[in-house]
Amino acid sequence: MEKNIFGETLEICCNQPLTGYFRDGFCRTNKFDYGQHTVCAIMTQDFLEFSKNNGNDLLTPRPLNQFPGLKPGDKWCLCAMRWKEAFLAGCAPKVILEATDEKALQIININDLISYAKK
Repeated sequence: MEKNIFGETLEICCNQPLTGYFRDGFCRTNKFDYGQHTVCAIMTQDFLEFSKNNGNDLLTPRPLNQFPGLKPGDKWCLCAMRWKEAFLAGCAPKVILEATDEKALQIININDLISYAKK
């Protein structure tokens, strides 16, 4: 059973659009998920542009990859390192802590996540 950053049962991030490395709505990972898609975040235009400018276009739909393309307000499982890069650049999106996998803490400080909590 996956746990969130508080050691509690991991909650679903989103199923509209269907997110997660496994496309099951949960921000969980395994050894094959090199990006570690563990941070449940609420997209902003600033972050989407930051990600596109840094090599990961989340705006453009890619149906073959079951990827709908994202818009501000969508919830999505982000790679922990991408969220941290955005945090350091001052454009990290808000986070749903209860739906963020504890494995994100291997890369991101818990206090940084808490400071960006969706309230």
